[in-house]
Amino acid sequence: MIKIIVLNKMLKPEHRQKIEDTAKGLGAEVFFTEEEKDIPEDLAEAEIMYGYGLDTARTNKNLKWLCIPYAGCDALMKPDSFANKDCILTNSSGAYGVTIAEHMIAVSLMMMRNLTDVYEESLGGIWGPQRPQRSLKDSRITVLGTGDIGTSFAKRVKAFEPASVTGISRSGINTDPVYDKVLKTEDLDSVLPCTDLLAMSLPGTPETRNILSKDRIARLPEGSFVVNVGRGSAIDEDALADALESGHLAGAALDVFGTEPLPGSSRLWKTKNLLITPHVAGNLTLEHTLNKNVDMFCNNLKNYMEGKPLTNLVDRTKGY
Repeated sequence: MIKIIVLNKMLKPEHRQKIEDTAKGLGAEVFFTEEEKDIPEDLAEAEIMYGYGLDTARTNKNLKWLCIPYAGCDALMKPDSFANKDCILTNSSGAYGVTIAEHMIAVSLMMMRNLTDVYEESLGGIWGPQRPQRSLKDSRITVLGTGDIGTSFAKRVKAFEPASVTGISRSGINTDPVYDKVLKTEDLDSVLPCTDLLAMSLPGTPETRNILSKDRIARLPEGSFVVNVGRGSAIDEDALADALESGHLAGAALDVFGTEPLPGSSRLWKTKNLLITPHVAGNLTLEHTLNKNVDMFCNNLKNYMEGKPLTNLVDRTKGY
């Protein structure tokens, strides 16, 4: 009997029941745990794991399929990440579009309408002055990364009637009518000067590292905004801080950072007009996200047991 380890502390009883019923119907056995250290010895060589099991992947030579409940998987791209080099890796891309897109809309509005300053004043009982405001309406929006997250954001921001929504991707192929146009990554330099809001949702790969460099930050118009929910490695953080302090950028909202947790000594904590959130844009606390995440695993489990191709396969040579 095929053994499955489910490593996920966010699951509710109904999710456990669905996974267990699906596995039982396919002739598999499931063990639930919240910590890798609690996996019993007789399951140390399980064939399937649903969870972020880095230690298990590195030591279990019998592991044939690892399904991680997140979209990002760069921590599993190291040469020694898998004891079984043929282990299939899938992620849960497609489950996070709603929650992360809503976060992106929220922080964009917070910056443009100066709500962070208003809120801070309200905590001190201050009835503050009126402030200049910006709007998503008529803004030129560039979406850097047109996958599930970027496109989910584009669909929602379109309702605010922006002047344009331009996508940037490796292929430059427009796969959704929400975009006015989609260009290749190599065209990024030409698009930045025409961008009021740059929304970034890129995976962590060698190609995306420092993609928003000092030179490219300088190409953004004065008074523009940056939102990043992909990977912190995509931005030159010092250059971003300099641009915020000088006033070249009107604001930035970062949910991801080059080092996490963000060290207390980081200058970013005190950088003006920078909205920091602790990598919470996409997590499993939203019911919709958790439900979809479990549904995706169960559907793929059926595919695996029936010998059908799996969805959400990760190319470990590309990192996504």
